[in-house]
Amino acid sequence: MTKKTIEVLERALAREKKAKQQAEKILEQSASELYALNEKLQHTNKRLEALVEQKSSELKGIFENIADAYAMINLKGRVLKMNDIALGLLDFRNKDEIKTLLDLVVPEEKERTIQAFKDLYHKGILTHFVVRIKTQKGVKKLVHINASIIYDQLQHPIAVQGIARDITAMKLLEQQKEELLQKLAKQNEQLQEYAHVVSHDLKSPLRSINALIAWIKEDSLDVLEDQSVANFELIEATLQKMEQLITDILEYSQIDAAHSRKQQVDLNAVVAAVLQVIAVPKHITIEVPNNLPQLWGDPTRFHQLFQNLIDNAVKFIEKTEGHIELQYSSRKKYHLFALSDNGIGIAAKFHKKIFNPFEMLNKKGGSSGIGLSIVKKIIALYEGKIWLRSQLQKGTTVYFSLKK
Repeated sequence: MTKKTIEVLERALAREKKAKQQAEKILEQSASELYALNEKLQHTNKRLEALVEQKSSELKGIFENIADAYAMINLKGRVLKMNDIALGLLDFRNKDEIKTLLDLVVPEEKERTIQAFKDLYHKGILTHFVVRIKTQKGVKKLVHINASIIYDQLQHPIAVQGIARDITAMKLLEQQKEELLQKLAKQNEQLQEYAHVVSHDLKSPLRSINALIAWIKEDSLDVLEDQSVANFELIEATLQKMEQLITDILEYSQIDAAHSRKQQVDLNAVVAAVLQVIAVPKHITIEVPNNLPQLWGDPTRFHQLFQNLIDNAVKFIEKTEGHIELQYSSRKKYHLFALSDNGIGIAAKFHKKIFNPFEMLNKKGGSSGIGLSIVKKIIALYEGKIWLRSQLQKGTTVYFSLKK
């Protein structure tokens, strides 16, 4: 072997040795990086496992403690998972006893249930579905169901999950409530008819007595003493008051939303009509705005409302110059009215009491004590409120609102 050949081999060997050293260095570095990466990966895996275990525990707790029945079924209706509430609802001990949930649906509702399941498959969700079932013990129940499709990563449907609630008792209560309301409505109608009959039967003898008194006065006017004539007049006034009381009671009993006409009512026209029928003495002036609103309701009720308020204000003004003023303002959610007078006023302790039936703080004017009660009931009918401010011998302002 020549010297040159030996030199070439030595150089090649040196290069190979150098390359091996570089490779070992790279391998050592890579191994170190790989070890560090492996350690990091193991740490991450432990964190993920802990997180998965935590979330699984949370989901298990939710699944077991949910207040409603929860079930998961495959696309053929076979139960995959079910909580204890669902088992109790269906009267089973475990899910393996159940073939398919469709078997529990009463025969007359199976076709509708199958169609609902088809809709669920296509739409992905089913809400407020109510169906009758027959439990394993033969108990019929009404069940409210909300369900949704579970999809895989490729968005292929793989299962159905749903929440169900037994609404049998609730529906029974609703049915009983409806029957009770119908019964009450019928009884109310009968009471209304009875009130009309009683009103007529009570007024008839009063009118007969009134006519008899008038005849006696007319036939015996020349022989009756002044005191006797005064007594007859007192009897007539009492009879008129009793008849008015019967009328007022009947009106009060009939203020009901179910018996009210509903139409657009111009309150300007209503108040104008009221002022035509109220006897207003010459010494009393009444000021009314011309911007009163139009409301949807019963014109007769609004007429009663303003007539009772204005008539009440007129009766209790004793000053030589009386003044009554109606004011109106529009608020965001309601109409606000105020009726002011300069009458005798009302003590503060009676401000709420005067709206009770038959409460009369002053016997003047032949009042039956129901007028303001009628007013309050009408205002309540239109979801409003009534209150007042008053000072004795200075006057009263009655405020009331009506919902827009």
